[in-house]
Amino acid sequence: MLTFPAVTVIAAAGDAVPADCAIIEVHLSELKQLFNAIDPSPFREKDLDEKAEAFIVGWAKDSSRRARLALVVYLDRPAGLPDEAAILRDAIRGYFSLKATTTRQRLRELFKVGRRSLMIGTTFLAFSLLVGDFVGELLRGRTVGELVRESLLIGGWVAMWRPLEIFLYTWWPIRDDARLFDRLAAMPVQIKYTTDSGSQAWRWDWPAVAPATRPPS
Repeated sequence: MLTFPAVTVIAAAGDAVPADCAIIEVHLSELKQLFNAIDPSPFREKDLDEKAEAFIVGWAKDSSRRARLALVVYLDRPAGLPDEAAILRDAIRGYFSLKATTTRQRLRELFKVGRRSLMIGTTFLAFSLLVGDFVGELLRGRTVGELVRESLLIGGWVAMWRPLEIFLYTWWPIRDDARLFDRLAAMPVQIKYTTDSGSQAWRWDWPAVAPATRPPS
């Protein structure tokens, strides 16, 4: 498990974190570091930064599957707008809720491909067996007849490789990802501020105000 150096928490905002939660901790200097800087969407619809998402998802995967998750953001600036913790929670929950939905759509598409592949594979396997038996009987006792029969049999089973791979191995990691995103979409989010109110850094941090209002240095 990763550990953070000791920090002094000046204030906290956001959801209460139950004692039984597996806590994901993130240490930032600005809230906007969590989000994709080039995404033009409104802040509640922004994508997470790839590295931030990988960190959060990776930590969640290392926790128990039965544990409820919570996100605690250590922020090196004072509190900004009164509802910024709620804004952050809604943005993160909305992002992972969308990830869960799109992952289940991908799973449904995979099963559709699997069913189509199974139909094609079984049809080709049956065709291979019938033709192989016919050729074997036609060329009984000859090596070439056995060679053709075995080749068709192998080809028929090779055609079954794709549907077997889908229904035996490929689908369940995708289902597990969808369940993990469901857990992340439901987690409480809390901000812990490590800087006192004397700093004005919050004035140019997302989502408090637009970057254009940042005062000149």
